[in-house]
Amino acid sequence: MELLIKNGAVVTESSSFIADIAVKDGKISCIGKNLPIEAKKVVDVSGKYVLPGAIDVHTHLAMPFGGTVSADGYLSGTRAAACGGVTTVFDYPMQRKGKGIVETVEERNRMCAPEACVDYAFHCIITDLNDGTLLDEFQAAVDYGITSFKCFMVYKKEGLMVDDGTLVKVMLKAKEVGAITNLHAENPDIIDFYIERFKKEGKTSAWYHYLSRPEFVEEEADKRAIHWAKAFNVPLYIVHLASKAGVEAAAVAKMEGYDIYVETCPHYLEFTSEVYKREDGRNFVCSPPIKGKESQDALWAAIRKGTVDVVATDHCPFQSYEKDWGKDDFTKIPNGCAGVENLYPYMLSKANEGKISFNTAVKLCATNPARIFGCTEKGSLTVGKDADIVIYDPDKEFTITVSNMHSDYDHTIWEGKKLKGYPVQTYVRGELVYDDGKFVGKPGLGKFVRRKPGSRKG
Repeated sequence: MELLIKNGAVVTESSSFIADIAVKDGKISCIGKNLPIEAKKVVDVSGKYVLPGAIDVHTHLAMPFGGTVSADGYLSGTRAAACGGVTTVFDYPMQRKGKGIVETVEERNRMCAPEACVDYAFHCIITDLNDGTLLDEFQAAVDYGITSFKCFMVYKKEGLMVDDGTLVKVMLKAKEVGAITNLHAENPDIIDFYIERFKKEGKTSAWYHYLSRPEFVEEEADKRAIHWAKAFNVPLYIVHLASKAGVEAAAVAKMEGYDIYVETCPHYLEFTSEVYKREDGRNFVCSPPIKGKESQDALWAAIRKGTVDVVATDHCPFQSYEKDWGKDDFTKIPNGCAGVENLYPYMLSKANEGKISFNTAVKLCATNPARIFGCTEKGSLTVGKDADIVIYDPDKEFTITVSNMHSDYDHTIWEGKKLKGYPVQTYVRGELVYDDGKFVGKPGLGKFVRRKPGSRKG
């Protein structure tokens, strides 16, 4: 046996118990109490929790946006993931006019493979159906291991938006091949209306980024997307949902039996729109923007009720000097914030504080992402699955600062945030990649996760 983790409190989505975990050939080979097994490496984790590695299903690494490229490439982004207990990341390659889906993904895969410090997968953003011929590629993409496609209802001027008709075509074809459609839901025309008005009035601070995309701008698009999903009976995954009425509409659709999934992000759970009034408010600019307290409370309530299926990060950081491009004009601020290293520590800290259970944190950050997106070897501590394991010390005090993160950005919206408990070790398929504050893995360790269509239900 290669690795034996002893005496830890094993946490699953539904239970917790003291046990040993044995690892062989990168897989969990045995789970039990006081296992009579010899191993090359024995780690006693008495007093600590043993968790499945988190899966961040929403990152934008080396992403061109807003006249620059996101600060974390595949090396630094996956290194940061490892140090936060994330053992698999999903990135979003962007299909452009004239490009195929598999072609787009393969290009990104070639970039990622030599640098990845954890395992990785891809969703593919669809921006142009090439007169409909691209739909013929959906099956080839699924065969390649891509079982999710993303559409934008916004970014019309940037050439990323799809109209409602195109969205429906994508959702129908995705269902036909056993895939699912991910959707960024906001109303672009109302956003453009507000932006034009605010700029004419000289209202250009970061606060007006929020006011140009107020609650109802997202809520309308959430409801419209859910309406189409219900009308055509197709699966839908709404990314970074942040609005009260949006999550309520999703809850109704779920109760009616529709295949609707909701993702939210830690920054929506921690901060409110008041951050845009701060002197450094531009650092918090992301889309959809962070909403008001009522929406924040609704998201936490939805987590407790089970309406929110996944917490992921939308990790897309930019350097402070790039954020400063918009200090006098919010439309020039590159949209995005850091988060991949903070996802699991934040949610586990909330569990440690009693706001949610540890089982819920595991379900939101590991088990549900694996189930929804077909990562059949990931997401739980189960015999036969990949030994993606996180050791968590519930007594460790930790304060987030840019200097103790492992990304390439020069600031973080999480600066000064105190956490109760923190991951102390991360294993990817049985390989130690993070040890008590230090990255100890190596680039190229991560493998491309080829996913299979199948049941997304628990």
